[in-house]
This record gives sequence, structure tokens and C-alpha cells, in this order.
Amino acid sequence: MDMKQIESAAAVTRSGRKAVVIWLFTVAALIFLMVVIGGITRLTESGLSMVEWHPVTGWLPPLSEEAWQAEFAKYRNFPEYQKVNRGMSLEDFQAIYAWEYGHRLLGRIIGIVFFVPFVLFALSGRIRRDEIPWFAFLFVAGGAQGALGWFMVQSGLVDRPDVSQYRLCAHLLLAFIIYALIVWTAWRIREEGTGRIAVPEMNGFAVGLTALVLLQIALGAFVAGTNAGMVYTTWPLMDGKLVPDGLFAFDPAWLAPFEDHLTIQFLHRVNGYLLLAVGIWAWMAARKGNDDRARRTAGGIAHGILFQVAVGIVTLVLVVPVWLGAVHQATALLIWTAVLRLLFIARTDARGIR
Repeated sequence: MDMKQIESAAAVTRSGRKAVVIWLFTVAALIFLMVVIGGITRLTESGLSMVEWHPVTGWLPPLSEEAWQAEFAKYRNFPEYQKVNRGMSLEDFQAIYAWEYGHRLLGRIIGIVFFVPFVLFALSGRIRRDEIPWFAFLFVAGGAQGALGWFMVQSGLVDRPDVSQYRLCAHLLLAFIIYALIVWTAWRIREEGTGRIAVPEMNGFAVGLTALVLLQIALGAFVAGTNAGMVYTTWPLMDGKLVPDGLFAFDPAWLAPFEDHLTIQFLHRVNGYLLLAVGIWAWMAARKGNDDRARRTAGGIAHGILFQVAVGIVTLVLVVPVWLGAVHQATALLIWTAVLRLLFIARTDARGIR
């Protein structure tokens, strides 16, 4: 093979890998949308409108008056209708059904958008043979997320007309983790052979921010799952005090961070303040360094967290309007992306990436 042939083959390889990166970012964007729609589904209390799960055959919504009446009749057999929505009209049922149906439909679309290109890229060599098990794992993780979603919905179809906050937290965390794995993989492939070096001095900040963001996401899930955002809707005081009485007064006390409205919301607030402080600290440290990527990313994190704190306060004071709740969730995912990017910059030496 002469030099021109070698250069041509290399160009084809680079082009093929670029296509893989675009595909992964597309999947990540769809997951981003999925998380936001999931939040809206929760805020509109639409998640229990579909009382059956048909992962293979459930593509189409009811298409006739008879089909809608049959679906509505199923819903009326469950606690949410009997204890919360008794007497609601078919039109009102269709409105909440639309959000849950859209959420599930997008999940199926993500599965196809991931699986079909994965197979084609693997057959064409754009995904290397040693990478196939990793991508297969990502696909299985996506399927597990769908099953976990149904497991969550089931918890609201028994006695209490609300899903378990524990299962909601697991469902949300898994979505953020899958999203993280996909964008990290895209960054790794995109930076193959770039020669960029890691910025280890930012590693401690990046790891700390990663842990705090994950904790805040979990606390946010418990706020949503227990409707803790609907009470104590003043700021900066809670129940008239900066540190309210009754923290961890739940019986048993160790369940307070998971089941007591006051404790859950207080912890969410405090961790938000801590996250903002560490974000600003990381930005100040990055500004003293020589890496433009780290400076820009850390600056984005600090400003993003500040914006998120403001959105969270307004959302609380206005008692969680749906659109503000959706903005709050979307901003959380943007901050998560920036924190992951800082971690990638801190830890990844592109000279060691094939």
C-alpha cells in the first residue's frame, strides 16, 4: 500500500469515527429530552395514566373512541383515579395520558436510534471489535432503564396513588449515569490522537463536584417524589428560621432524609449552597491555571450553578410551576454535562487514546 492509499484509509477511518461521535451526541440529546419530559410527566402527575406496560407492542396510542374508553376504564380501576381524580373527564385523562405516552414513545425511539446505527457501525468497522462489548452494555443499560421505569410506575398502582420516591430516585440517577457514559464515550472517540494532555490539578475539584451533583440529583428526586417542594415555600427562611426546628425529628430519624418533607428540602437547599461554593472555588482555581478548556468549563459550571440556585428559589416560592420545574431539571442536566467535561479534562490524556 503506497502513501496515498494509507492517507486515504486514514481519512476514511477519521470520517467513520466522526459519524460515531455524531451518533452518540444525538443519542445523548434524546436522553436529555427524555429526562426533561420525564420531569414534566412527574410535575403534571401524568405518570400513572398508563397502567400497563407493553414494551414491544405498545407503540400506538388509542386510535378510536372505543379504544380511549377502554383505556380510561382501566385507569379508573386504580388508586389515582379513585383517590385523586375521581370524576375526571375523558378529555382530562387524555391530557395526562399524552405526557406518559410521549415519555414511553421517546424511550422506544432512543432504543432504535441507538441499536440500528450500533449494528451498522460495528459491521462496517467504525466501531472497533474491542469496543463492541461496551456499546452492547450501554444498550442493555438503556433497556434496564425502561424496566426500572415500569417498576417505578407499579409502585403507584397498589395502595398509594404516587410512585415510590426510592424508585423515582433510582430511575432518575440511572438516566443521568447512562447519559454520562454516552457523552464520555463520545468525547473519548472525538479526541483520539489529538495529543491533548490531562489537567490533574483540577481532578480534586472535578471529583468533588461530580459527587455533589449526584447527591443533589438524588435529593431533588426525593423532593419531587415526596412533594416536599410544595411545602415550606419561603426563602431564605424555612418555617421562619434559617435552620428550622424539627430536622431529623422523623421516627425513625435515619429515614428523615428520605421521607420527611422538612429534612429533605433542607438538605436539598444546603447541598445546593455547598455545590455553589465548590463551583466558585473550582473556577477560581482554574483561572490560575494555564488550560483554557478547564477555565471555560469551570466558569460555565459556576455560572450554571448560580443560575440553578436562582431558578430553584423562584420555583419554590411560586410553588413549582410546571415550566419552571422543567427548566430546573434541564439546568441540572446541563450542569452535570459541564461537571463531566471538567472531569474528562482533568483525567483524560488523549495521547493515550487510540
